[in-house]
Amino acid sequence: MKIEEDLLYTPKEVQAYLKISSSTMTRMMKKGLILAARVGKQYRIRGAEVLIFLSPELAGKLRQKYRKAREWLHENDEEAKNE
Repeated sequence: MKIEEDLLYTPKEVQAYLKISSSTMTRMMKKGLILAARVGKQYRIRGAEVLIFLSPELAGKLRQKYRKAREWLHENDEEAKNE
């Protein structure tokens, strides 16, 4: 299995990839070692988060892309509210 930075994964998929237990996966998500977003009643993890965890030298580049995307999203959200 290859992790793609732009895809979303379930905690079980990430758990299998990292070869860790479900309790370890839950603990990592709670402590913020791997960021997860709640979608409905389920969690999803961006592939970029897994890559950051595995390769800290990529962290800076991926975080910058993520922040830019979030800023763009919030700017567009604010514009939509003002209309």
